[in-house]
Amino acid sequence: MSRFYDVGPLGEIAVNLFHGWGYNFYRRENQLRADDQLVRSYASDLLAQARKSVEVAEAAYRRLRLPAPTRAHPLPDAEAVTGAQTLERLSRSIGALEGQIRHQPVPENDRMSQRYRSEAETLELLGEIDKLLIGQADLLRSLINNTTGEAVLEEMAELEEGIKAVTETLRQRQAVLFVGVIP
Repeated sequence: MSRFYDVGPLGEIAVNLFHGWGYNFYRRENQLRADDQLVRSYASDLLAQARKSVEVAEAAYRRLRLPAPTRAHPLPDAEAVTGAQTLERLSRSIGALEGQIRHQPVPENDRMSQRYRSEAETLELLGEIDKLLIGQADLLRSLINNTTGEAVLEEMAELEEGIKAVTETLRQRQAVLFVGVIP
């Protein structure tokens, strides 16, 4: 039998090469890390959709409620301006959350980090937090999706609560990354 078919020594060579390259795709931690990145990407996409919906609603709101000035009405309606500014702030807040989620770190895979915590346990904790994050992002998106600027303004208190909840979930995620426990 040829040495090219002897699984034992060839498997050992493959594992040594994987470890030398710093990666072994058979490790559970690598799958969890990939899942974490994928889930965060989905959450960011949901928030991007929500932000786009707010921007569309804001543009329609401005067209409808803030017409060009005329001699009879040289200044815009103060309430309409406040509403447009509120929609603009909401869009920026959602965009900021999207960026924070997209750029969240994952646990380091180095010897110093492994001394203080188990990478798999940390990634599992992050997975639980990410489930909540996905749910919050989807709920926020569903409240805003295909609505008018007026409808968004009516739901503003709940939307601000949603942004606050996503922000708190991101803080929990950071606590798990840096401290290793959910506060």
